[in-house]
Order: sequence, then C-alpha cells, then structure tokens
Amino acid sequence: MVRHRGGGHKRRIRVVDFSRMEAGKHTVERIEHDPGRSAHIALLNHDGTQEKSYIVAAEGMRAGDVVQSYRKGIPADLLKSMGGVMDPAMIAAKTAWRGNCLPLHMIPPGTLIYNIGLRPGAHGQLCRSAGTYGQLVGSSDAQRQVTDQTSRPSKNIYVNVKLQSGEVRKIHKQACATIGVASNANYNRRQLGKAGRSRWLGIRPTVRGVAMNASDHPHGGGRGKSKGNVIPISIWGRTPAKSGYKTRKKSNVNRAVVTPRVRNQGRRKRDQSGGGTRR
Repeated sequence: MVRHRGGGHKRRIRVVDFSRMEAGKHTVERIEHDPGRSAHIALLNHDGTQEKSYIVAAEGMRAGDVVQSYRKGIPADLLKSMGGVMDPAMIAAKTAWRGNCLPLHMIPPGTLIYNIGLRPGAHGQLCRSAGTYGQLVGSSDAQRQVTDQTSRPSKNIYVNVKLQSGEVRKIHKQACATIGVASNANYNRRQLGKAGRSRWLGIRPTVRGVAMNASDHPHGGGRGKSKGNVIPISIWGRTPAKSGYKTRKKSNVNRAVVTPRVRNQGRRKRDQSGGGTRR
C-alpha cells in the first residue's frame, strides 16, 4: 500500500533498453515523451536488422543522429581504420560521442555519463532521471599509484564515478555507461498549474497529521493546531519524521562508496570546535 497515490490517466508501458547489448549503428528516428519517466526517450532503428528499440535520450540528441554500443568490443572496421593499433586516445576520440554506450574503462576521465551500470553485463541503473549525470574521475588504481610507490603490479578492477550529490562510488570497469547527460534537464522547473493536473498524474491529496483525529495519526486530536507535545513521527508511529533519521544499520556498510555525500540537509556546516554562532 502506498499513500497519496491512485487514479490518474491510463498509461502505456514503453520497454526501454537499458542494457544496450546490441552492437552496430543505430539511427535515431524521433524523440518521444514517456509518461513513466521524467527523461525523454529516443526511438532507435538498427541499420542492419531494422529492429527498433527505445533508449533514454541524451540531452541534445536529435532525429537522424547515429549512436552505437561498444559493450561487445571494438568493431573490426573501426580497428582496421586505426591500422590495427589499440591506441586508447584514438579509440576514445572515435567512440566517446553523445549517446554511445561503452564500458567504463573505455571512457576518458572527466567525461559526463548517464545510465550507469553497477556490475559487468548488467543494465544501467544510476543517473536515468531527467538532467542527471555522473562524472568519471579516474580509477582507484591511479590514486593508489600516487600514494604507493612500490613496483607491485596493480590488479584494480574499479573506476571512480562522482555523482551529482557529491558522492564518489567505485564501480566495476566492465560496467556500462552512456556518454552525455539525461535529456529534459528543465523537468524540475515545471509548474503543474492546478490541482487537477496532479490528479492526472496519479497524485492524491496529502493531509497533515495535525488535521486528523487522534485515532488516525499520532499528531491528531487536541484543541487547535497542537500535535500533543510529541516529537514529529510517521503515521505508523515507528520512526521520527524529521532531522534525517537514519534507518540503515551501522553494520551494513556500503563498501562501494568512496566518498559519502554531504548530509547536512542544506544547513551550513559548523566548525569542528563547536564555536559557531547562532542568529
């Protein structure tokens, strides 16, 4: 059961290809709106088999663009055009274009990417909403070589990706990512205009807890706008509803996080000495 959701206009599901395993050139036929996601989707037509598929469109992608997936390796014609030499700089110059899907180890550091996978052979999972992206900041191997001057050969298989929240994650270098930024970047600036449009989207009204009866919510009842001198808690009364209450167990550490995101909820950080002044 989900609160504040229900009704809404009927929607058709678009099957979006997040894996991009099909090699070969694909031509973008058109950019479409998908009611099931905030970003736009692009209809692709495979130049060889004429099969059609949907992908999450990149910002700036237009009809007539040609995109390609290199998850199965470098094509023979591309390798032949480079004289059979595996030059990483030349490969990046010919493959790292907007809308192309590549393994992370083939993407140059500093490139903006979206639809990022987490495991080899898996589909993209991160940065799929409108206007989202990550940035490849290099491999953990390069950072370790700066601090460790030993001559031991490195066996690192991860690269570091910085997300918009400021979090840096290590992801397997064989995982996939698409070059560019997810389309429809101004989605967060939209204005619904009226309550009826929210109902079209399947969003039902949200009633405040202090406006309910005591039997319906822990904040309900009493005279006037009073919540009964209790801390803000959820409607089920189990967890606090403010101040970023952490529900994750301390023993369950996410080992893929290199640098965690800032969790001060927009408040200014106070100095370590505790001498911050209040206004």
